[in-house]
Amino acid sequence: MNQTDFEAFIADASKRIEGDISWAEDEDHSPAVEFKAEVSSNPGYPVFVKGSYNSLAGTLSYALIHRGSGRIYALDMGKDHHNPSCHFVGEKHKHRWNEPVRDKEAYEPNDITSASTQPVGVWHQFCAEAKIRHNGTMHDPPSVQLEIL
Repeated sequence: MNQTDFEAFIADASKRIEGDISWAEDEDHSPAVEFKAEVSSNPGYPVFVKGSYNSLAGTLSYALIHRGSGRIYALDMGKDHHNPSCHFVGEKHKHRWNEPVRDKEAYEPNDITSASTQPVGVWHQFCAEAKIRHNGTMHDPPSVQLEIL
């Protein structure tokens, strides 16, 4: 993906997700839950969104993944990021495709005001900023039950 392709993709308001989104157990059996949903668009970009939420660690992530280029746009909450320029970015940051560094550079966004403990609220803000229309409901993540040994 080149920069022109990314800018066209992110500006395209025809991006949409059809149907409800439910969280499922992490395939690695960690305390995290996750989902994957296809992103449709008029141009037919080969993109899906992947979400991950770990209520115990306080982390939340939504990432747009291009099947040919990997992660091209993402929001991470609850974990710091170290940019290639050695600049540290806070626990709430976004990654935006930049051709020379791909998705390695992050910045602190001011458009995400919901807390990481509110994944549905953050989802609505993420979709609005990324110009994705979700024609369905995102269900609340299931609560994590700790095993007592």
